[in-house]
Amino acid sequence: MLSSMKNMFKVPDLRNKILFTLLVIALFRLGTHIPTPFIDLEQVKRLTDASQRGGVLGFLNLFSGGSLTRFAVFALGIMPYITSSIIMQLLGVVIPKIEQWQQQGAVGQKKITQWTRYMTVALAIMQSTGLAFVFHNGGSGFFGTSSATSDIDLFGGQFNFFRVGMVVLTLTAGTALVMWLGELITQRGIGNGMSILIFASVVSRLPFQGGAVKAEAGVWKFGFIILLALFLVVAIVFVEQGQRRIPVQFAKRVVGRRMYGGQSTYIPLKVNQAGVIPIIFASSVLYMPVLLSSVVPSGWLRNFINNNVVKQDSIIYIGLYGLLIIFFAYFYTAITFDPHQQADIIRKQGGFIPGIRPGKPTEEHLGKILNRITLPGALFLAAIALLPSLFLAIWHIQQFPFGGTSVLIAVGVALETMKQIDSQLMMRNYEGFLR
Repeated sequence: MLSSMKNMFKVPDLRNKILFTLLVIALFRLGTHIPTPFIDLEQVKRLTDASQRGGVLGFLNLFSGGSLTRFAVFALGIMPYITSSIIMQLLGVVIPKIEQWQQQGAVGQKKITQWTRYMTVALAIMQSTGLAFVFHNGGSGFFGTSSATSDIDLFGGQFNFFRVGMVVLTLTAGTALVMWLGELITQRGIGNGMSILIFASVVSRLPFQGGAVKAEAGVWKFGFIILLALFLVVAIVFVEQGQRRIPVQFAKRVVGRRMYGGQSTYIPLKVNQAGVIPIIFASSVLYMPVLLSSVVPSGWLRNFINNNVVKQDSIIYIGLYGLLIIFFAYFYTAITFDPHQQADIIRKQGGFIPGIRPGKPTEEHLGKILNRITLPGALFLAAIALLPSLFLAIWHIQQFPFGGTSVLIAVGVALETMKQIDSQLMMRNYEGFLR
């Protein structure tokens, strides 16, 4: 391992990419600590304390690396870009023009990226405006309890058009800058830029979460949770690497005096084809009732949602969360891998799956395998996301937000980045990390 790390810095090109990535991460973390202008810092401190109770704010704070509760320049983090990317993928199913772009290669991808940027800026404007009004009114429903510090006012009582406009402009510009930094890592650094920034945000919260658990639960429970986290890491690596390889054989054909084809390959279908997206989708849908309860003037509805739907040790929360994760795992897998399209590509290239006829039988065969391997992947995602909630219910620990999601994101991004570094080393005849 040490020799492999030393080899990383022997190659000038790879060394420059790694150092550039670390520099961008440092700039990103700096931006998460620069406060937005015209914000009362005393109220920000109270907001940080209130966010430890969970709720919608705790989930959003996970992906911003704590900058949301500090109301920093990068308070929105990378979430608007993630949301716009998911929307563009979903629109590709229903809008033929976007589907054509997806099939045009680099040219189409450039158009999709451009529209994703436009949508990101629009979402950032809407979200920053909504946050300004929410935290002027005390953040009702965002803390997971109905009585949570409803007197918080980040504007210190001076809520006017100029101050709101400056906050919205600053947060939107911060989101655009984060998006640019992520694209810089993708182009000139190592790994996927957006994933690296999410990784930096999530990992930056782990020491704070660990200290909070130790302070509340004690040394023995904290030690057990550390062992549980190590077990989760091993399980995530095992499942993330797991795949079903479907063999594909290409027929031989003679063109002129040359013979083409005849080789065999395989289609890799991952057990966890959807990644962490189902957890993000399920969390977003689960917290929509909270936003609705803050608008509908109904006391019993607000109390029911705050005490059951968003309370992590509630049976209703655990059941709904698990079912939504399984549903979105199948939903997102169906979007990202189309058996009909894949079967058509194999047929056009003169290939076939041994024992399966091309065309409709191949499509049915791929769909059947995909449904079978998606179930264990979806159950695994649900188990990872619900383990913290189960321990919350058993041990009554309040300071354990989104532990499974944090570990899943961190390990998944680390694995993908290690694969890229490993391939770079193998190209230059060095021994890589992976065996």
